[in-house]
Amino acid sequence: MADGQNAPETERVEAVWDQSRARGDEASPSGTSGWSRGISGDWTMLAAIAAIALVIGIVNALSGAQDAVWRGDSYDIGRRLFWELSSIVVILLLVPILLLSVRRMREAASPAPRIGVAAVTLPAFSALHIAGMVGLRKLMLWLVGGSYDFHVSLSTVLYEFRKDAVTVLLIGATLWLIESRRELRKAARQARSMPAAAREPLSPDLIWLRDGTSRIRVAPSDILWVASAGNYIEYSLANGTQHLIRGTLAATESELARFAIVRVHRTRLANLDRVSGVDFKPSGDFELTFDNGKTLGGSRRYRPAVALLGGPAAPA
Repeated sequence: MADGQNAPETERVEAVWDQSRARGDEASPSGTSGWSRGISGDWTMLAAIAAIALVIGIVNALSGAQDAVWRGDSYDIGRRLFWELSSIVVILLLVPILLLSVRRMREAASPAPRIGVAAVTLPAFSALHIAGMVGLRKLMLWLVGGSYDFHVSLSTVLYEFRKDAVTVLLIGATLWLIESRRELRKAARQARSMPAAAREPLSPDLIWLRDGTSRIRVAPSDILWVASAGNYIEYSLANGTQHLIRGTLAATESELARFAIVRVHRTRLANLDRVSGVDFKPSGDFELTFDNGKTLGGSRRYRPAVALLGGPAAPA
């Protein structure tokens, strides 16, 4: 953030407003890490996508065969089913790549990284799909003594790319919804498994930040400021560490108001108990100096929140 001095690398975590839990009580993450994490533990998802793709492929084959008859060509449903199924097999093999891309997009803190992931995933998926589909068809036909020619051209590649774009959009949206549901179920399981005593706040003067199954306890007195960062908010602590969590500044403001952490800018909250000085500008804006020497700017719209910090003689 522009107003912070010497900010270290930000750690992305998720806020939890309940309280303490012993380390041994944390639930183990489901699935495994790395590539296998993409599909393991949820074969139902892959089966559902495969079933939908199979139905679409059969419908496309039947439609294509019927169109061929109307044009005076042969029905040849077997050949058309082979084209569709060879494409479907490769698409299913590429689903883990789409799942990993969806997870990277969900983890992104702003639209720009999400667009970047999508911009890389789409052409990569299309290239792998075309290459895999053509290779599989060549192999299968070679095994039965036949041959296959893809007729590579710009128009052919663009034709396949358009279809792949629709496929990526549909499967990606489905995976996004499945991931959202998975996270909700995981949170519900963790809440149910938490001992009743652990659900109560350990102390009214503590808050907890959570990253998956790891939790970080933070004393509000250690917070210097909280700033909006797209779909996330950033906690800046007195020791120089920062934590990026998913949430809104409005919700955080209501949670932290009891700790004298108030809004001083449209995108910032400041801990007034850590302010050692305030400099009121002729424009109406102001600059707060914290007890560790760091500074933060505030706007004149929120000047009343800090006007009394300098005593009764402070400018109105």
